[in-house]
Amino acid sequence: MSAARIKKGDTVVVLAGKDKGRTGTVAQVLPKEDKVIVEGVNVHARHRKPDQANPQGGIERKAAPLHVSNVAIATKDGTATRVRFEERDGKKVRVAVKTGEVI
Repeated sequence: MSAARIKKGDTVVVLAGKDKGRTGTVAQVLPKEDKVIVEGVNVHARHRKPDQANPQGGIERKAAPLHVSNVAIATKDGTATRVRFEERDGKKVRVAVKTGEVI
């Protein structure tokens, strides 16, 4: 990922995989791995035995990372768009390709 096209807090659409078409907010960006964690998307369950830290045990649900190529910024109507960088008022800003508005 050459530049931060997707940042924490962005609303994204999943383009591929079991959650294709779902939208969510980026909770974490992992730039070294080119992955993002999206809230409520790509959730995996892990069965835990009871231990001292968690005496109840049970099923632990956790959002797993998605590759950044499998998500795209969502526009206001929920469709996916690519991101372009432009210089406006002397600042480098991210712009949605479909709508032309600043993200």
